[in-house]
Amino acid sequence: MICDAIIEHLRSIGPVHADAVRVGVFLKTDRKLAELRPKSRWLSCYLYLPREIADPRVSRSTRLSAGRVVNEVKLRTPGDVDDELLGWLEEAFDEATD
Repeated sequence: MICDAIIEHLRSIGPVHADAVRVGVFLKTDRKLAELRPKSRWLSCYLYLPREIADPRVSRSTRLSAGRVVNEVKLRTPGDVDDELLGWLEEAFDEATD
């Protein structure tokens, strides 16, 4: 499962709290680092980073503040959880850890 692969990877680099809420799963360390939200045809992975990711896999980026941007990546298969996505998740983990 896509969600399990992401959580397992993040926990391999440090403590992560997976908060299951009505709309999906929020992943947190000291702050929120990602959200996983199921859609009808994919799983939306929202990455909280200090920058916008310039990559065709990112369907939308929204600036929340001067130092925080949410980047949405649509994941359709377990193969979408590749080294590039895991690198973005690691970056989000580092940014969310004080």
